[in-house]
Amino acid sequence: MSLAPLLSHWRSDPQVGANIIEWRTVPARPAQFEPFPADLSIDLQEVLISQGIRALYSHQASAWRSVREGKHLVVQTGTASGKTYCYNLPVINRLTTDPEATALYLFPTKALAQDQFTKLHDLLHGSGRDQSFHFSEVGIYDGDTPTSSRSAIRARVRLMISNPDMMHTGILPHHANWARFWQGLQFVVIDEMHTYRGVFGSHVANVIRRLKRVARFYGAYPQFILTSATIGNPLELARSLVEEPVELIAEDGAAKGARHFLIYNPPLVDPDLGIRRSSLQESVQLVGDLQRYDLQTVVFGRSRRAVEIILTYLRESIPTNESSPGEVSVRGYRSGYLPGMRRDIELGLRSGEVRVVVATNALELGVDIGGMSAAVLVGYPGTISATWQQAGRAGRGDDPALAILVASANPLDQFLARHPDYFFGRSPEHGLINADNLLILLGHLRCAAFELPFHAGESYGNLPSDHVTELLNFLVDEQVLHRSGERYFWMADQYPAQNISLRSASAEGIALQVVQDISQVKSPKVIGQVDFPSATRLVHPGAIYLHEARQYFVDQLDLEKQIATLQPVSVDYYTEPRAETTVQLIECANQEVVLGGIKAYGEIQVHTEVVGYRKVRWHTHEILGMEPLQLPPSELMTTGYWVTIAEGVVEELQTEGLWSNETNEYGPGWTQLRDRVRARDAYRCQACGILESGRAHDVHHKVPFRLFTSAEHANQLGNLVTLCMNCHKKAEAAVRVRSGLAGLVYALGNLAPLYLMCDPGDIGLHSDSESSLGNGQPTVVIYDIIPAGIGFAQKLYEIHDELTRQALSLVKGCECTDGCPSCVGPGGEGGSGGKQETLALLNKLVSQ
Repeated sequence: MSLAPLLSHWRSDPQVGANIIEWRTVPARPAQFEPFPADLSIDLQEVLISQGIRALYSHQASAWRSVREGKHLVVQTGTASGKTYCYNLPVINRLTTDPEATALYLFPTKALAQDQFTKLHDLLHGSGRDQSFHFSEVGIYDGDTPTSSRSAIRARVRLMISNPDMMHTGILPHHANWARFWQGLQFVVIDEMHTYRGVFGSHVANVIRRLKRVARFYGAYPQFILTSATIGNPLELARSLVEEPVELIAEDGAAKGARHFLIYNPPLVDPDLGIRRSSLQESVQLVGDLQRYDLQTVVFGRSRRAVEIILTYLRESIPTNESSPGEVSVRGYRSGYLPGMRRDIELGLRSGEVRVVVATNALELGVDIGGMSAAVLVGYPGTISATWQQAGRAGRGDDPALAILVASANPLDQFLARHPDYFFGRSPEHGLINADNLLILLGHLRCAAFELPFHAGESYGNLPSDHVTELLNFLVDEQVLHRSGERYFWMADQYPAQNISLRSASAEGIALQVVQDISQVKSPKVIGQVDFPSATRLVHPGAIYLHEARQYFVDQLDLEKQIATLQPVSVDYYTEPRAETTVQLIECANQEVVLGGIKAYGEIQVHTEVVGYRKVRWHTHEILGMEPLQLPPSELMTTGYWVTIAEGVVEELQTEGLWSNETNEYGPGWTQLRDRVRARDAYRCQACGILESGRAHDVHHKVPFRLFTSAEHANQLGNLVTLCMNCHKKAEAAVRVRSGLAGLVYALGNLAPLYLMCDPGDIGLHSDSESSLGNGQPTVVIYDIIPAGIGFAQKLYEIHDELTRQALSLVKGCECTDGCPSCVGPGGEGGSGGKQETLALLNKLVSQ
């Protein structure tokens, strides 16, 4: 069905139109064509003509010329612009004319590899002519490839499709088994280059260093072809990844239909508290409208949990597919699903049987899912580049398409909702990598030494030989390398690549099996995996694990055996973990006096412990309870950016009554009074009834202590009650008084991803009224959530003035009266949100 009737309906419907705060339309664009290159083989020309292609887009023709001239190149054009032909045509043409030539395609996901395999099948089987390069010589070699098929693939493959993870663990360490392939290697294609940023990108850059080193050993110097979605620094990132001069092709010659991009802000349900309707529930209603108009839709959630929640809501509100009784037309798609399930969903999308798919950014990349009519983005994806990439999954060719961003209560979402020009007028972010991050670099030097001995004086990538020698000598001291004459040999027993995950800087890259039913001891069913660092948050004991909108209760988590045991359940809540964090200074790299204090960055140690979890009711998001946990803590050595508040600023705010970070002083007789209250309450928690056992119960102020003008008034017996530690934490959460310091780090941390091409989950936030980072002064910290850092801290240090200025604009512009999730964070019920304190503090940090 046409998109126009739905758009007309939304414009006139006050329940929808009033909440659309921005409506931008990108007009249709005609294609720019060039004739087939004269040296493109007749076979390939016939295949293209059989597919209805009689000319190349201008960027495809430019890519052909650059490859023929022997250049390394990166192609950055829009979604569905035919980037695949930019590498498939020159690569297949070469493989057809040179029977010894081979090529390697690297994709960031297995889904993309499968998709490319299908496209190559169509391209190579599209002609009736005999060809010197056959589809049988194309092979996928990744974690899903059956062990029984691997030797046959190695023997015949000339065009290998894989991913960086398999290259890292399964191919480079066993390169001798691929000698014929390496000797003929002429092309390395790196698709979706923009995904290789941060930790993952830093690892992949080192994998490419190792790949080039092995290729040189066999006498091969491959040409690199990279493709990317729109980012701010495609040339810089491409050159950092392959460490070669690279040419950029960015003029998109593909046709595009009209694109409607809407920003939808859910209505306020409590203006005083700044509480809006749930973005998840609003999205479900919008998707319901899209289905009533029969428009195939992709819905993007910000996390695996969000995907499962949205999927649950949609299946409750959208009926099953009438043409296929018993089969739903709404599916989920995310990491953790088994390969067969993902392939089935992709096929259903292309055939049109699946009308709605709810996905994480796993579908953000170029998997062929057919011609979606609409893309619904539930919450800002975290970067401008990712937003346009997800929006681009809707629409094919000349067909009009719709993308709608449903803002969440997150401060970043609300900032963009109030400043849409900031989003539409801002160029996409830069992708940052640091291939020389010491922890990452040392891991890959171990792998490289295992693959081939190092020669004295040998360089590694762009690292100078003297630096490499210093690191190799360190590994000799570690007794993993042995120096004999002018060469360094691997001597340790272990196989180094298996202990290094490309998705984490930590060596503990262990996946956890999720077992479906604890009673099925003999034949447990594996339904998915979670990575090791996420285990204590996602599959801790008592957690509700969501998978394909089904609920599983976590009975046990065994970190040593790497198994979580689950049982199917049906409950009316989901769980959220609670963690406690402390931060200590290791070394300050740089600091500078700024307005209102000192900005700095450097090395820090972050101690984090998951101490409990919340039970949250579906739909209403009511907190049903909080449970304690005892799990092993984690220690993170990383880099952080911090702002220390000047003593004079604190004194001024104290004088104005706008500082609430001091530790409560309950008065000189507090210990005796506390014992008196416990005795009065018979040493029993007045909430749950549990008696003291070993640890003395807490005494809680019913009305928060800080809301009184004196300890005498606050400490009246009628305002005091005995509570156990668990119930006390619940009570404190309900009457929390948010300080200006906590509000400051909340606002800064939620805006930071605008300036870093990162996910909000890639950075951590912390505030401390007596921080060791600030010599005991109040300090807020934003840190990289990877060992040794990736460069985020230094970037934030450099943009400190812009970051604090935009934070002030965010908090000032929020419509709430005293703090909410959209600005400084929520206070508790009956508590104080700290908005005025945060504003006062920001005004001291920002020049007016």
